[in-house]
Amino acid sequence: MITIEPWVASPDAEANLSKELIFREPKVTDGDSIFSLIAACPPLDLNSSYCNFLQATHFSATCVLVEHNGKVGGFISAYRKPDEDDVLFVWQVAVSPHCRGQGLAYRMLNALLDRDHLQNIKAIETTITKSNKASWALFEKFDATRGNQGDVDVFLDQHAHFNGKHDTEYLYRIPTK
Repeated sequence: MITIEPWVASPDAEANLSKELIFREPKVTDGDSIFSLIAACPPLDLNSSYCNFLQATHFSATCVLVEHNGKVGGFISAYRKPDEDDVLFVWQVAVSPHCRGQGLAYRMLNALLDRDHLQNIKAIETTITKSNKASWALFEKFDATRGNQGDVDVFLDQHAHFNGKHDTEYLYRIPTK
């Protein structure tokens, strides 16, 4: 699930933002900043800060963090599926309010998949609720650049799985090659 609120930036602001972005693997010292970023990005589910520390350590090779002026500007948490090593599951995508409107989520996703150790990834998967327009826009754009081969199915049903307490989560699977 991601959250992005679009805003319009001047061409100068966009050029300056691009020059100031650092894409990298997260590290243990980023855990609290990741937690704060996700807290500032509703409707993302707020996990424990401990979870974010695990993402920044145990799963750092499959996550990407973007720094902007020394602050966390964006973060993608992802992992290889245990039963399908060639599938990358994208758990959350968060973009800080000061970095929105620049296509950063799309750039982070591509930067992650460009890593040498992820070249065997044949598909990405994510889950999205029907109302999360930003997530749909990101993953539909990603799918379109790969030939619109993605599939969408119900993953967790609002009633059958969540007892009406959470919206249905749709699984979007997109081949990367």
